[in-house]
Amino acid sequence: MLTKKQITEIREHLEKAQNPLFFFDIDVDGLSSFLLLQRYIGRGRGVVIRGSASLGKSYFRKVRELKPDYIFVLDKPVVDDEFIELAKQENLPLVVIDHHNVPAINIENYYNTYHTSKKNEPVAYLCYKIAQKKQDLWLAVAGCIGDCYLPDFLPEFKKQHPELLNSGYKHPYDILYNSQIGKIANVLNFGLKDTTTNAVNMMKYLMKVKGPYDVLEENSQTKSFLSRYDFINSKIQSAIKKAKTKIDKKNKLLFYTYSGDMSLSQHISDELIYLYPDLVVIVGFIKGNTIKFSLRGEIDIRKLTQEAIKDIEGAVGGGHKHATGTQMMLDQRGQFKKNILKLLNKI
Repeated sequence: MLTKKQITEIREHLEKAQNPLFFFDIDVDGLSSFLLLQRYIGRGRGVVIRGSASLGKSYFRKVRELKPDYIFVLDKPVVDDEFIELAKQENLPLVVIDHHNVPAINIENYYNTYHTSKKNEPVAYLCYKIAQKKQDLWLAVAGCIGDCYLPDFLPEFKKQHPELLNSGYKHPYDILYNSQIGKIANVLNFGLKDTTTNAVNMMKYLMKVKGPYDVLEENSQTKSFLSRYDFINSKIQSAIKKAKTKIDKKNKLLFYTYSGDMSLSQHISDELIYLYPDLVVIVGFIKGNTIKFSLRGEIDIRKLTQEAIKDIEGAVGGGHKHATGTQMMLDQRGQFKKNILKLLNKI
């Protein structure tokens, strides 16, 4: 949770920014965070960070292209030193709002609620607390649900839009997979994974919509990202059907790997852990000679991941307590699985 002082400071930064540039992670939490702040001040442009765990110096070309007077980084755990140094050289204020359990970034305007409260409310939750625009509550809910979090303002949202939120939910994924606001969260998530042009067009549309129904209604402006949702959802359901055949009941493990032209491991593993909450779910996407895994489970998956990759040279990984990711060379896949099984047998 942000303190009152932090909220005041961030609002002051936003009010000073006449031409802000927002960098954000490629998921619905990042997108919703950007939209909540952009719609709050009515100005600014957004750049989604694709295919990288950090905001690297290569993204500074967008700064030089768009010439902002302020830079905001949302829901991205790492900002490279080179990027920070370039911002200093250009005398551009840099504001980071995050919630990950990572080492602090060495900048003045750094707001990470995990460091101050050991909580990791989604950045969309934090941005809603900053903006407090009731008409944008749906964006905050979509961002939170997409990041597996039940926010304290859900009852207020249900009063506003009872037809978008089913009763009887106990888990964020009950909402994500069984409600219209859950569908909206996935529409936004999948829309970011389209071409850059289509993703930008969706962002521009979302900057001016009046409410959630504008997202669900198919028209010339929504057709592209609604079609994208249908396309990606069909791929996810196909992968889930195959993954179900890989369940190891004895070890309470689902270990599934696949290849193709699109990485959807995060979404596949999210839905699988919803379907099989008693399992440890590991989904790996093969690209060339590397493999990226998404891990989910009710046990401490972050600890499991860190232990499993300790003896695997070059492997990197991390994340939240119940959801992590790791990357390694493809030929290390077998060793990784052996390490996982050995660790699970000790629990």
